Amino acid sequence: MQILDLLGYFLMFFAGVFSGFIDAIVGGGGLITLPALLAFGLAPHAALATNKLLAVFGSFTAMVRFTQKGYIDFSQIWLGCLCAFAGSLLGAFAVLHVDASVLAYLVPILLIVIFFYTLFSPRLGADEGRKRLNERLFLLIFGSVIGFYDGFFGPATGSFWIFAFVLLQGLTLKNASAQTKALNFSSNLGSLVLFLASQNAVVWLGILMGLGQMVGAVFGANVVMKCDVKFVRVVFLCVVGAMIFKLVAGWF
Repeated sequence: MQILDLLGYFLMFFAGVFSGFIDAIVGGGGLITLPALLAFGLAPHAALATNKLLAVFGSFTAMVRFTQKGYIDFSQIWLGCLCAFAGSLLGAFAVLHVDASVLAYLVPILLIVIFFYTLFSPRLGADEGRKRLNERLFLLIFGSVIGFYDGFFGPATGSFWIFAFVLLQGLTLKNASAQTKALNFSSNLGSLVLFLASQNAVVWLGILMGLGQMVGAVFGANVVMKCDVKFVRVVFLCVVGAMIFKLVAGWF
């Protein structure tokens, strides 16, 4: 095996580690791994499918870590997990047959709204707030919609979940980040089932980067649990800002 090949595999593994770390804190790991997969030479559908495979490793690891520390209660969010799984199946089916380019224009606009709303609301997510929507209805609606979006397009899924939990369920940013991992794992798993069936994923590469994501996810989850809300807020704004820049750059 050539040295350049080994270096390439190491870089892909490290991309998995770094993305797992970021994803465990505020989501947005795909911002790192998807461009890395495309740069590695994968076709778009293969890159999307492989990204879902590795994302399952990272989101599962972060979910387990948060559950062990008592941040996730599945008796409260099982409905959202089920809806996210089903929604992502439909989304993945749709993206294999429909052009998703329209979302490349819509998503940055939504992220810009989230970015500035969070930026100019310094106490948002610092303390628990009031619920603005019935919990079951919230999980049913957002589980289905965000799950579909994750299977269909994907970027910023974690950010959308965190913002929805903070704004509509009154969670702190730390608790919202933890809940998001279980729901994101469900939608990653649902879309992965269809992508594997379509034989688009490069399995060995997904496993290699997925192992990296597991390492990063452990560190990221520990950071969330140990650091204060201000740190999570800063990382959230940085990741959302980076996603806006990347998606808007794709317009040109």
